[in-house]
Amino acid sequence: MDISKRIVDLFIDRYGYVMDISKNMQTKLSFNSEVYQRLSQQLSVLDTFKGSWKVKESQQGQYLKELRKIATIESTGSSTRIEGAKLTDQEVEKLLASVKITRFESRDEQEVAGYYDALEVILENYAEIEISARYVHQLHGLLLKHSDKDQPHRGNYKTSSNKVVANYPDGSQRTLFDPTPPHLTPIEMPQLIDWLSERIKENDMHPLVYIAGFVYEFLSIHPYKDGNGRLSRLLTTLLMMKQGYEFIQYVSFENVIESNKDEYYRVLMDGQQNRYKDNERINAWVLYFMQSLITLTERLDAKYETYSKLKTALNKRQQQVLDFIRDNEPVQVGDIERALVEYSRNTLKKDLAYLVKEKLLLKTGDRKGTRYHIQKKMSDD
Repeated sequence: MDISKRIVDLFIDRYGYVMDISKNMQTKLSFNSEVYQRLSQQLSVLDTFKGSWKVKESQQGQYLKELRKIATIESTGSSTRIEGAKLTDQEVEKLLASVKITRFESRDEQEVAGYYDALEVILENYAEIEISARYVHQLHGLLLKHSDKDQPHRGNYKTSSNKVVANYPDGSQRTLFDPTPPHLTPIEMPQLIDWLSERIKENDMHPLVYIAGFVYEFLSIHPYKDGNGRLSRLLTTLLMMKQGYEFIQYVSFENVIESNKDEYYRVLMDGQQNRYKDNERINAWVLYFMQSLITLTERLDAKYETYSKLKTALNKRQQQVLDFIRDNEPVQVGDIERALVEYSRNTLKKDLAYLVKEKLLLKTGDRKGTRYHIQKKMSDD
């Protein structure tokens, strides 16, 4: 018997029908009037922010560069901690700054390095990355690039069952969901990708709604042995940027999820408990997804306001010093003196002392070994 026909027959025996992602997504994304009204309000807020942010983005290139750098570190730390890693943002930043490292010893370090690499590829190349199984496999392979135990299966669909487990800081775990069995994953994933591609092509649904639907279904299928949660968040960033919501790169969506992780799992389970049933609905997930994005925009607004105030508080020379350090950190006084030859050493040292006092710069070392860095804490939530 043809193996694909046998898989379909087994599925019919178990569930009574063959999974049709396109038809089922239409049902799952059917909203009653109350949910539709709330969702419409959320989408209006997000699209208004999207338009206003594009104006700010065109005016503040240098500050946004620093915001993106901080957000990337926060996203890497948060997304790996959601799955059980322990490294703080400060430890993540220190690890990623160690460019000479060619091998990461601990599992946490390997996951951090892989997530950072995959996120950087997305941020730099999102316009060219296709929505296809091949590219999803490649991102999964990059995500697990440094993970020793994941080498045999990275970039390939799972071949054994993988229950969804919540990991908590105290080391405990809780089984949340039993996802798509491995023999059906090669059927459901192509259907899901085709459904997404069709929505993008036809433009018959709000982009944020079909992105939310795609992420939910991806997590329900859980197509890989490991890395599904992290990959879902990377794909969220990719899809939002491809659809014009580039503001997601400047503030950590992963950090929003981490700060409300229990609710994240609850709304997923709200739909997944009825997986393969006619009453599977994802209203709670979609509303949660949109509210998380609204929280994201509020955080980004606050960060932006902080940077705007800092800009107006500094004179031209101090701003030049800050910009030079941002692009070349860590630096010494002599480096700044050679770059800004129109100013005296004493004047520059006074500026540095002021910027350290205002907690814009971090001073390390002593005497000839003194170096200056951008103070990352100025944008912490």
